[in-house]
Amino acid sequence: MIIIRLINESFLFALQSIRVNKVRTLLSLLGITIGIFSVISVFTVFDSMERSIKSSIDELGDNVLFVQKWPWAMGGDYPWWKYWQRPEPKLAELAEIQRKSNTIESASFMIAVNRTVKYLNNSIENAVVVAASHDYDKTMTVKVEEGRYFTAIESASGKNVVIIGAEISEVLFNGLDPIGRKIKIFGRNVEVIGVREKEGEDLFGNTSDDQLLIPINFARSLVDIRNTSPSIIVRARPNITNDEMRDELTGILRASHRLKPSEDDDFAINETDIITKGFEDLFRIVGMVGWVIGGFSLLVGGFGIANIMFVSVKERTNQIGIQKSLGAKNYFILFQFLFEAVFLSLFGGIVGLLIILLLVVLVNSQGMALELVLTNGNIILGMGVSIFIGLISGIIPARNASRLNPVEAMRSTF
Repeated sequence: MIIIRLINESFLFALQSIRVNKVRTLLSLLGITIGIFSVISVFTVFDSMERSIKSSIDELGDNVLFVQKWPWAMGGDYPWWKYWQRPEPKLAELAEIQRKSNTIESASFMIAVNRTVKYLNNSIENAVVVAASHDYDKTMTVKVEEGRYFTAIESASGKNVVIIGAEISEVLFNGLDPIGRKIKIFGRNVEVIGVREKEGEDLFGNTSDDQLLIPINFARSLVDIRNTSPSIIVRARPNITNDEMRDELTGILRASHRLKPSEDDDFAINETDIITKGFEDLFRIVGMVGWVIGGFSLLVGGFGIANIMFVSVKERTNQIGIQKSLGAKNYFILFQFLFEAVFLSLFGGIVGLLIILLLVVLVNSQGMALELVLTNGNIILGMGVSIFIGLISGIIPARNASRLNPVEAMRSTF
């Protein structure tokens, strides 16, 4: 077929151009390589960050709301003076929500404080101690690898038991079986009944590996809950939307706080969607910057390819005349040079993608929290941009070549 012949000849001419004029061609393609590297590397980092963020948020679930004093925000104005005098959520409000709500599947109350924990001569300073009500494992992800979770009686009676993170277990017990042993928290002996599954840090540096989980009724006699920024966490029933749950919670809390219809809410109901949307806006802005930076390099690369093609047309003017005298149509000459420009641009783009792939492998080999992934979508985008630049750069030289007069072209002595 003529199209296969066209592609084959164009590919061979592109290879010949690189082989014969190595320095000139490689310098011209450098712009394409840098441009593709700039754009696709930005998107690779952002896609990897977005995947990591969504993975962290998915651990919480998209049907979870957090009743807190302070609303979450991602940039913009934040009128903190409206919120600082708000009351903190109370355990009594958890009971009120559990009793009156028809949209929630589970609800829990939690606080987090930093304390020193000890076992014999081993100690950890500023360990994160999470104190929570019994259904905490139903509203948040709690994977117990060894031992067990709290019983309802242990939670209700405030028994001195604890579930520790994997890192806490390694530091305090140094390979010993921690189950059944007693550690000191708040200066009290607390029995270890479980060890959480090791999970490592997420993109935000958060992890349960350095946390200890105790019943809230044990902690409330030792800690002033009002000064610990408590949260009430609620998870929706199946087929219940967050908006439906939010509306119901708003009504319950306003009634509990005895707010008049004209008064603003004195509580915040937060959801993870705020974080996702905030990062999407940030990625959109920085992505535009990436396109601008890469765009200049692509523009330079495009001019370089156009220059190569103008020179190629000039060098092969006699050959074009011979092809036309033997019956080659204008479109055959046009596509021949156009495909050549596309192949040259693709060479530059492929080099840029190979550099990104090499960097991805090197970064991932360092064991960083953020795992980079060069997705098929970004590879296709890089190839597509390269083809587009080749088409735009080659269209004028190819058009000029196709319109050459065969007689005058054969007389050319270039």
